[in-house]
Amino acid sequence: MNSPGAPRVVLADDHVMLLEAFRRLLEHQCEIVGCTGDGRELLEIVEQTRPDLVVLDISMPGLNGIDAGEQLLQSHPNVRLIYLTVNEDPQLAAEIIRRGAAGFLLKSSAATELFDAIKQAMAGLTYITPLLTKGVPHKVFMRENSRGSGNHLTSRQREVLQLLAEGLAMKEVADRLDITPRTVAFHKYTIMDVLGLRTSADLVRYAVENHLVTKKQ
Repeated sequence: MNSPGAPRVVLADDHVMLLEAFRRLLEHQCEIVGCTGDGRELLEIVEQTRPDLVVLDISMPGLNGIDAGEQLLQSHPNVRLIYLTVNEDPQLAAEIIRRGAAGFLLKSSAATELFDAIKQAMAGLTYITPLLTKGVPHKVFMRENSRGSGNHLTSRQREVLQLLAEGLAMKEVADRLDITPRTVAFHKYTIMDVLGLRTSADLVRYAVENHLVTKKQ
């Protein structure tokens, strides 16, 4: 049983076993108000439950954790986001912190780190796992100094790019986003023009390299 005043937490990870493990780990110190493995469902759960904090992965189907987190902070600026991922790229961590996240941990981090990150986030502080910060200049993680490679795409373009890279046809993307196939095509070719890409394979490669989708094994 969690203590009175425990933070209300939503968990988001598309690996069911990990999601359950995180729930069991945190349920004695936090009030778990929702769990999901889908980025779009995460937006709905947060809207319904209004948690204090979200612990989320980066790679999720439908809407990746980076863009889901950005949308959450736009609609719920007081929610704290802690990313828990396998990605060990310090530049990615810097980009996520720049976007307003309160924490960035690796799934190989000790369990105590997650508790520390939650405490710091609830206190209005930022936590980045020491596994990433060793030997990296502090300024890399400062919000005003980091820049992401995909910032010149709009949120809608990033959504279209992710869904196309996941293998959906233009009509399926249109249905998912409630827009017309012609609009999807416009976004696709605008994306390719902006990024200097020539083929659909280039789009998929870009999406994988920029953490919008996970590379299929």
